[in-house]
Amino acid sequence: MDAQAYGGKNDRRQSETQHDLPRLLDRAARGAGLDRAQWQIQRKGDEQLAVRPLDGTEPRLVDDYVRHLVAELREYNSQRVPAARMRLRAVIHQGLVELADNGFAGTAVVATARLLNARPLYDALAACPDADLALLLSDDVFRSTVAGGHTTLTTEDFTHVTVQVKEYEATAWLRVPALGAPATASYEPGTADLGKPAAPASGEPAADRPEPAAAGGDTGGRGISNAYQADRINVTNVAGPVDARGAVFGFGSSGD
Repeated sequence: MDAQAYGGKNDRRQSETQHDLPRLLDRAARGAGLDRAQWQIQRKGDEQLAVRPLDGTEPRLVDDYVRHLVAELREYNSQRVPAARMRLRAVIHQGLVELADNGFAGTAVVATARLLNARPLYDALAACPDADLALLLSDDVFRSTVAGGHTTLTTEDFTHVTVQVKEYEATAWLRVPALGAPATASYEPGTADLGKPAAPASGEPAADRPEPAAAGGDTGGRGISNAYQADRINVTNVAGPVDARGAVFGFGSSGD
């Protein structure tokens, strides 16, 4: 995670970002049923690099954790003037990591740093000023979680991009979660200008794309939007216990 435009803030705003960022990340993790106390975390002012073991909860990290973090950022930013907003670039990658004397070492760590500085992440936040977070998944993470059908997300929720930073070049997958779509403009993979608008990743307009459903359970590939639309209300009868952390429910009678 890295806070956007941190260097342009004054001392007080920078201190506030450093104070609030870990707390937002902790609350998002708790909402997703994850324990950041078990992670190895390298802190760097407006940036955090967290290393966690592969324990089978990777889909929850990609899906629930990011969704809760977007909700935390939305609430946080709604109470602040534009100059005090916190907007994040986020990357999820997987690989072997060495715990070294001055932090973390390994090609996976280098790859994560390169992905975090990828041009498509900056372009996505610039193209979507209302978005609080832009997410980039490495190809390995994307294929093992989203493409593998282990999240409420679909492959159409992401834009395929090619990342070129210094000596690093790789395929990655971009999403702007608050919009329910990859971005307002997608990017042509393999082009020199990654900010060049391309055809949308899906024929469905970005504003009409649904957000993924709440954590816990198979939704059959369909999601829900935060916008209230009476003509799109679905009624679901559930028997037995349900893990619905972060969900929103409406209650009403069966009559007209």
